[in-house]
Amino acid sequence: MTRPFGLIAIVGVLALSAVSAVALSAQVTRPNARGTVPPPSPPVPDDAPGVSPGEIQRMFDGYALMQAEQFLNISDDQFVRFMPRYKALQDLRRQSLQQRTRVVNELRRLINAASIDEAQIREELKTLTDVEATSAADVKRAYDAVDQVLDLRQQARFRVFEENMERRKLDLVTRARQANRPKQ
Repeated sequence: MTRPFGLIAIVGVLALSAVSAVALSAQVTRPNARGTVPPPSPPVPDDAPGVSPGEIQRMFDGYALMQAEQFLNISDDQFVRFMPRYKALQDLRRQSLQQRTRVVNELRRLINAASIDEAQIREELKTLTDVEATSAADVKRAYDAVDQVLDLRQQARFRVFEENMERRKLDLVTRARQANRPKQ
């Protein structure tokens, strides 16, 4: 079953969010009538309305879900079972990345400290190894749960789809960064 209205709504929200974010962040300072450049605008407070990285991630996840439904040609029955498993896989990956990032940041802090505490570095390296091993096992279980809903061809298409979505996400991030660069 296709959900064109839902897909159009998600794509529309993503497009509007991207345009709004680019418009807000691309403030160009131009000389005024006197030829002087006005001072830069004050920074936007953290509680100002806008789109947070978490909101953008949730929008992209919704977009990915709709794209997966089409790419995999999922039936209505499969979709009901696929959706929570796919969301769990996405959430698990995000949590694993956050855990790993926290440990790597702690390692960075330790190696940049004035005095190096080798015992603490060993402890953090062990923690990193444990986090990576646990994450790999958890992701494997999440993939197994998704695969239980899909036939063999859909499983293969799902792996290709995920690679395509990751490339799409990286492309969008790259384009957003380029759009936010100051003009020289």
